[in-house]
Amino acid sequence: QVQLVESGGGLVQAGGSLRLSCLASRDLSSIRGMGWYRQTPGHQREWVASQVIGGATAYADSVKGRFAISRDNAGNSLVLQMNNLLPEDTAVYYCKGSYRNRDFWGQGTQVTVQG
Repeated sequence: QVQLVESGGGLVQAGGSLRLSCLASRDLSSIRGMGWYRQTPGHQREWVASQVIGGATAYADSVKGRFAISRDNAGNSLVLQMNNLLPEDTAVYYCKGSYRNRDFWGQGTQVTVQG
């Protein structure tokens, strides 16, 4: 089992920044395929960014150049630094990781960007 707890969401003006954290109950080196997703009402959850254990990162085109994903191994946290936020970034943001071939999700954190 893995518990993932997101934090750092909130209300911000367009152009502002937020830093999301996903605290894992296990060492990050044991969790594969960690990434961030987001969802708005009436829409499917969409992938935002991922980082593999080796360090390679990938981003959705909509956030490339504005968001940065990283691992804080000492703190067992996956971090998403979000800069130059846009109103269309408003969503509930979820952290996901895989452990022993099962996917685990956090409860989500709300990000609201006022334009």
